[in-house]
Amino acid sequence: MSQGKNSITYADAGVDIDAGNALVERIKPAAKRTDRPGTMAGLGGFGALFDLKAAGYEDPVLVAATDGVGTKLRIAIDTGFYGGVGIDLVAMCVNDLVCQGAEPLFFLDYFATGKLELDAAAEVIEGIAEGCEAANTALIGGETAEMPGMYPPGDFDLAGFAVGAMERGGALPDGVGAGDVLLGLASNGVHSNGYSLVRRIVEMSGLGWSDACPWGEGTLGAQLLAPTRLYVTPALQAIRAGGVHALAHITGGGLTENLPRVLPETLGAEIDLTAWPLPPVFGWLREEGGMDAAEMLKTFNCGIGMVLVVDAAAAEALTAMLESAGERVHQIGRVSEGQGIRYSGTLA
Repeated sequence: MSQGKNSITYADAGVDIDAGNALVERIKPAAKRTDRPGTMAGLGGFGALFDLKAAGYEDPVLVAATDGVGTKLRIAIDTGFYGGVGIDLVAMCVNDLVCQGAEPLFFLDYFATGKLELDAAAEVIEGIAEGCEAANTALIGGETAEMPGMYPPGDFDLAGFAVGAMERGGALPDGVGAGDVLLGLASNGVHSNGYSLVRRIVEMSGLGWSDACPWGEGTLGAQLLAPTRLYVTPALQAIRAGGVHALAHITGGGLTENLPRVLPETLGAEIDLTAWPLPPVFGWLREEGGMDAAEMLKTFNCGIGMVLVVDAAAAEALTAMLESAGERVHQIGRVSEGQGIRYSGTLA
């Protein structure tokens, strides 16, 4: 075969196929650790297979969710700490999925960058595998896209795709009524929402990511990179125990916007802001940003990462079950007649 006069290669254009292949080989052991019943093949094919019958389902309905990590990635890129955003990516997808009443079964990731940096990419994807393992979700595939000219040096973006299943008739929300109790599961920080505002507040404060954290140990960057909590295992335990009518993952929009998504149109909720402590990170953000409570509650999770809407008669038993699983549970309010979220007390 004759060559053109310039004899240019794909690598000359900035795409290193060998690096991509090396990444696949490097992450195979991490992906293998996520195998669960239903997994059928390893990485590397044109598609990924999953056997629903082997996973134990007789008449399944599939549920899918997709998400990213948002501008929290900017902090990871600027600090060089990448593993936690892999966990974030999984959590943002599977925590949404379980709110439908489904068990997450498998996960695929999409990693896009201008030039593939093997160590950084491997750290991200190993974090994804860690999140999948914690959620009993198989990492069965993904895509690494090297796109010169699309991203500045060192930058990358992430997306994730989770698929789960439930037996037909098991979808949530179901049976939500006035008087149902709201059980809030504690967050461990900002999770993965509101980081455009977080970054703006940090800029206003004059602090850098490597500076000492004003409210906790270590650096400011490390504290803000605390990965999103995975609620899948305790949430599924609660659903299977009975008495759970709905779940709401508290992400962008906070309690104000997310809780109404699982309530009937004629119902709202009454929430007591004194029922749980405001984590120090949110106190610092509120003070530095001069934010009022209403803005905080429709931007951040403010310490509550997942809400279970449960039958009042089951609330005590479900609380004990969740606490025995390691959750910090707060009874934050009740479902009430009338639309909207009504707050009482002070966010402190």
